[in-house]
Amino acid sequence: MTTKSEDAGPENTKPVGVIHSDSLDTSFRKGVSDGYGVRRSEQRRYPQKRPPWEVEGARPRPGRNPLKQEGQRHTNAGPRNNMAPIPKDNLNERPAKSACDDGNLAVVNKSSRRIDPEKCAVRRQDPQVASFPRGKQNHVLKNVETHTGSLIEQLTTEKYECMVCCELVRVTAPVWSCQSCYHVFHLNCIKKWARSPASQADGQSGWRCPACQNVSAHVPNTYTCFCGKVKNPEWSRNEIPHSCGEVCRKKQPGQDCPHSCNLHTVRCGQAVSVHCSNPCENLLNCGQHHCAELCHGGQCQPCRIILNQVCYCGNTSRDVLCGTDVGKSDGFGDFGCLKICGKDLKCGNHTCSQVCHPQPCQPCPRLPQLVRCCPCGQTPLSQLLELGSSGRKTCMDPVPSCGKVCGKPLPCGSLDFIHTCEKLCHEGDCGPCSRTSVISCRCSFRTKELPCTSLKSEDATFMCDKRCNKKRLCGRHKCNEICCVDKEHKCPLICGRKLRCGLHRCEEPCHRGNCQSCWQASFDELTCHCGASVIYPPVPCGTRPPECTQTCARVHECDHPVYHSCHSEEKCPPCTFLTQKWCMGKHELRSNIPCHLADISCGLPCSATLPCGMHKCQRLCHKGECLVDEACKQPCTTPRADCGHPCMAPCHPSSPCPTTACKAKIELQCECGRRKEMMICSEASSTYQRIAAISMASKITDMQLGDSVEISKLITKKEIHQARLECDEECLALERKKRLAEAFHISEDSDPFNIRSSGSKFSDSLKEDARKDLKFVSDIEKEMEALVEAVNKGKNSKKSHCFPPMNRDHRRIIHDLAQVYGLESVSYDSEPKRNVVVTAVRGKSICPPNTLTGVLEREIQSRPPPPIPHHRHQTDKNPGSSNLQKIAKEPVIDYFDVQD
Repeated sequence: MTTKSEDAGPENTKPVGVIHSDSLDTSFRKGVSDGYGVRRSEQRRYPQKRPPWEVEGARPRPGRNPLKQEGQRHTNAGPRNNMAPIPKDNLNERPAKSACDDGNLAVVNKSSRRIDPEKCAVRRQDPQVASFPRGKQNHVLKNVETHTGSLIEQLTTEKYECMVCCELVRVTAPVWSCQSCYHVFHLNCIKKWARSPASQADGQSGWRCPACQNVSAHVPNTYTCFCGKVKNPEWSRNEIPHSCGEVCRKKQPGQDCPHSCNLHTVRCGQAVSVHCSNPCENLLNCGQHHCAELCHGGQCQPCRIILNQVCYCGNTSRDVLCGTDVGKSDGFGDFGCLKICGKDLKCGNHTCSQVCHPQPCQPCPRLPQLVRCCPCGQTPLSQLLELGSSGRKTCMDPVPSCGKVCGKPLPCGSLDFIHTCEKLCHEGDCGPCSRTSVISCRCSFRTKELPCTSLKSEDATFMCDKRCNKKRLCGRHKCNEICCVDKEHKCPLICGRKLRCGLHRCEEPCHRGNCQSCWQASFDELTCHCGASVIYPPVPCGTRPPECTQTCARVHECDHPVYHSCHSEEKCPPCTFLTQKWCMGKHELRSNIPCHLADISCGLPCSATLPCGMHKCQRLCHKGECLVDEACKQPCTTPRADCGHPCMAPCHPSSPCPTTACKAKIELQCECGRRKEMMICSEASSTYQRIAAISMASKITDMQLGDSVEISKLITKKEIHQARLECDEECLALERKKRLAEAFHISEDSDPFNIRSSGSKFSDSLKEDARKDLKFVSDIEKEMEALVEAVNKGKNSKKSHCFPPMNRDHRRIIHDLAQVYGLESVSYDSEPKRNVVVTAVRGKSICPPNTLTGVLEREIQSRPPPPIPHHRHQTDKNPGSSNLQKIAKEPVIDYFDVQD
């Protein structure tokens, strides 16, 4: 219950302050009255609509900690009393309850602002709490002039930055708050910082807070509210972020007294330090003494009284702090010294062989009533007594032996074969084993056989020489340990890889995956080049300068307008202003050329006269000299004296043309002009000379017979150009048909003998290649005929056919046949997938009257012998002259000159 003045208005019903000691009365009354007036003025100036659960006297907010509210409903029934717990010994000394203690609330009214000193005296003995209503408390907490208000304001508006990652702290992000400086960090960031080498405290065990350097021993792992009561608190728009919204009641080590926070009613997250001047008087850990220190935070220090303790067997003593090993005393000692007890047993003949123990010593194990079997345990003593063995009266009497093999298991041997004692039944320890045991190395890769007597020596354990080939946890290195028994294979090396900043290396143990971000930070401002944009410290290592929207203010090479923004790179972007520039060869003035382009090529030939004075540069428009440290290598164009073709030797401006064979190609024809063949000029000249020599030899033979011969035509150079091919049988047949048509006065236009059409359109080289594979040529001609017919009969004006990949000879045959059929042929792809695509065009492509296959088949067939001439020409005596007749022509046979 709260005390109210009779003339108090409705405003006086709300608690507005806290009652402290007498020394604080004046300042308290002034602060409460001023704060209350300010709040009243602010409410009138900035009216706000509070949620229903924040109105005084309203029910608790639904959905928030229902279990806790239910518990409070039972435990806090009746008038609420937040008194501090009083020891049982002082129950009778509890002060009388005053009028102002009802409800533990102090109310300041307009009509009564003075506080009774007697009530305050009572309150000094029993400090209690005056609670703020939730609405007024929010106003106090949200005062941005205080550290708490500023922190709440930044967290609520999401403007608070984590000092580790320099990112904003969201209202829903898990956080951790330092209990020394109250800085807030991301939970993941503070966990990474605590594990980093940069956070380790010098000379202390723990990690340092990034803000206040306060050393903490434990790394936080869970996300709790500021008071630590609620894990993973849910964010509510009407509450302080990362808080539970309940009364704090926090126990802050080193700041609060050990009692619950009951002097002030505060929200979770508001740091309050409360101390009193009374001794703590809490029971220490020993359970016998009380804490003599003044009111302090956290747990009391352990009892510092030094006691002397004796072990259970009485052989050892020690000095320890009071409270050590409490509850282990047996009345004779307080701890075990781990030595043999050695106390005399009740039998008076033997001593205790157990380790120092608190219980009374066990009875002598050799008493007659305790020994029931022989030493090996195979035969009961009752049977031995029946066989005549003497009975035992005291513990000093020997135990009768059964005479059997002992058979007790020895520590040597293996799981498959256990060694046993081979002695006869005996007392005492079993003797050494005479067998051998097989032992394994640490990794169980190799084994060794040793005598059982040496198993207790150092040679009983050994290491093999096998190196472990398994990968370590880092995934980068192999274990390489000798006789390895490690299961995890942790890598002891340092990672050493460069971090993202590019300046530092990872100092963590070698690990998998990407390295963490660099923990180094700069506390200098990072600005752009012009200084308009700034990143304030701390600046993580490797952070790029901030982007700036200002125009670049650096000095540029040209005077064109600048269109790029301020940048951190050393070089500015190239100027893209369009200008006019001459090409490198000064051939033309080109327009719309960006300013940063210096060397412009027009794409035309250079055509500059070379130093030789005979040739011109054939390179495209280029920069610099045409020839650099080299001579002209273009072919010489000086005509040859014998044939008139160019010299074609590499340029030789200061020397005469060398005497070389002419490589120019010339076309040779037969006399009728049907046969045509390309031949190298030098080969044609040598052939002519050989034929001329043969003809000269035959003429000399005629001269010896008395005939006159003209040899001027055989020695002139002009006759070389008159070299001709020899007409073949087809040429003679066409000549005969032509004469027959003239005899019958047949017009050339009518062409009844199909002379023009029968003229072969297939070259000799094509025929020669086709004779090698007639089937292939036949298939190709069928495809081409089908393609031409499809174009002529179809709707499309063009149609193509792709032949499969083939060798060069077959592709050459297709190209030659395509010319005969009027098709377009193109080769695609590279070897060995090179193929030919032929295209038929309507109106241009046509099938020849005779196929190449048909022409070759007719030539293969047997031909009738040629007619016998009536006037036989005198044959050359040299048989080699009948092969090539270049100058001397064969006699013409007149088939119409019939002589009977």
